[in-house]
Amino acid sequence: MLEQILHILKSLPDELIVILLGAMPISEVRGAIPVALAKNFPLAKAVGLAVLGNIIPVVPVLLFLDPVQKWLGTRFPIFKRFFDWLFTRTRKHSDAVEKYEAIGLAIFVGVPLPMTGAWSGCVAAFLFGIRFWRSFWAITAGILIAAAIVTLVCLGFINIGGIAGRLLLAH
Repeated sequence: MLEQILHILKSLPDELIVILLGAMPISEVRGAIPVALAKNFPLAKAVGLAVLGNIIPVVPVLLFLDPVQKWLGTRFPIFKRFFDWLFTRTRKHSDAVEKYEAIGLAIFVGVPLPMTGAWSGCVAAFLFGIRFWRSFWAITAGILIAAAIVTLVCLGFINIGGIAGRLLLAH
């Protein structure tokens, strides 16, 4: 089975692989841009395809997260308890997010670290009740910020190792 999957992946065009990496919740632009640059794509093409891939799942996730959550919550008691706990806990601490909703969401998505990104941004927008279009544009802005940071790191303009080393030595 794994061999079949690898065979299928090898047969896909490189552009589609970059778009798919951009669309996946773990890699997003953080994984797609370095892969595209490693495949010697021109910079604009590498960033454009990665950003396109990262934007593609935003609309369906924003539109269908609520119905999926409701469906799971009504069918499976464990999901209802989980979502009730999560929503109650999140809303208790939502004052700052409500005040800065779109800007805060863009920054959250724009920081290219694990557990941030477009997918997590969609969940945060849902939890904080940020309207669809406002969420979409804030998440898109965050994707562009993340793409710029990842590109600068890949091109060597930002030295992550040096920053991490200075932070470790400072403490």
